[in-house]
Amino acid sequence: MPVAQANESMVPRSVGQPYAAGNLADRIVLTPGENAATQMAVSFRTDLQQSSAVLEFGPALAGPQVVAKASQVKGDTRRLDAENGPSNYHQVRLEQLSPDTAYAYRVQGSAGWSEWHQFRTAKADFQPFTFLYLGDTQNSILSVASRTIRQALRSVAHPALVVHAGDLVASRDELAHDDEWGEWNQAGGWAYAAIPQLPAAGNHEYIDTLLPDGSESRSLGQHFPAQFALPRNGAAGVRETSYVSDYQGVRFIVLDGTSALDLGSLDSQTKWLENALQSSKAIWNIVLMHQPIYTCARPEDTEELKAAWKPLIERYKVDLVLQGHDHCYSRLSNAAGREASRKAQQTNQPIGPVYMVSVTGSKMYGLNDRAHSQPDRSAEDTQLYQTVAVERNRLSIRTYTADDRLYDAFDIQRDAKGNKYLHEPSLPKPDERFCDKDNGPDGLPCTARDK
Repeated sequence: MPVAQANESMVPRSVGQPYAAGNLADRIVLTPGENAATQMAVSFRTDLQQSSAVLEFGPALAGPQVVAKASQVKGDTRRLDAENGPSNYHQVRLEQLSPDTAYAYRVQGSAGWSEWHQFRTAKADFQPFTFLYLGDTQNSILSVASRTIRQALRSVAHPALVVHAGDLVASRDELAHDDEWGEWNQAGGWAYAAIPQLPAAGNHEYIDTLLPDGSESRSLGQHFPAQFALPRNGAAGVRETSYVSDYQGVRFIVLDGTSALDLGSLDSQTKWLENALQSSKAIWNIVLMHQPIYTCARPEDTEELKAAWKPLIERYKVDLVLQGHDHCYSRLSNAAGREASRKAQQTNQPIGPVYMVSVTGSKMYGLNDRAHSQPDRSAEDTQLYQTVAVERNRLSIRTYTADDRLYDAFDIQRDAKGNKYLHEPSLPKPDERFCDKDNGPDGLPCTARDK
């Protein structure tokens, strides 16, 4: 057997899943533009016989004759060679859309069209909406993480967005990379084609590479920029993974911590972050990043990011920082600890940004010593999803376990002067979920490992 064939046969594969590109489009994902009221984008995959990116779209109708008012739009195509063979990834950007309007679209494969998908653009001005926040999916995506994702989608009647805090896949040797992306798409299914997806890139979206001098580095995996047609308004040198998207009065600012830490883009992203915050006219500002400012699992915080980005996050009064990476749960509103946070609530003291870490998938890390006293609430060995309801003067954040039980609930409330206060509604919640040595919170062996 040739060496290449032998190595390929040794790559772990998804059992029985046909993830090779076919003659109908798959892996269809909708992403918002810089202005989600007027810009959307669609990415999809086909076999090589479909050599061009072709999309039909038009106004969504109450009747079945959608195609009668649809027109064709073309986009860009790139070839991607992976474990399941070659394929073409296509991206089509939809511009000059009307705000608060329902559109239907379908994409072309070599054997014909996909089904019609439908989305609605954001309103031009502020209106309340709810979005979902998911931490790392990464491992056992279809078999285990999909349960959390689908429960999250069921929990909100009309989620406006799905926000992913990085490490959507593992991109290591645990599974063929193309199979992982096949599982990620299958886990969300048609919902990812109809609900705009806002992903951050995590360290596992990067591939370890060896430089000519023998030193190790990282490079962005080929699937991420092919799979997501992002706004392309990010920091210099990091435009494929950093971006801003404005949605109905909320500015989402997405950073790439891996590139900042390992590839020299920290200064570029820091300057860009300040400009994105300084220029924001949004009612709420939310930062999305993978590596957390305050860790709940690792011995030390991510000090380089903390030194560069935390002062800007606090100076420009960011409301919420959504993160992943730690494979545990943490909601932190006061670096001095949960007792200081409780006193602030009792004496009605304003708060700064709330920093959150969450995990959606199966890999779990054990909590560090600080996680029992610094965050307002934490958890280990627990799959979670979050809903964030956006109102003009309140963000209502609810955290649920994968079996759909409320685990954490808090509101960020803002007064007429712009001061923000943390409020914890009186809702029934379980005790915090911790492992007791080798015993997990479900009465089974603890799966959380020390980091």
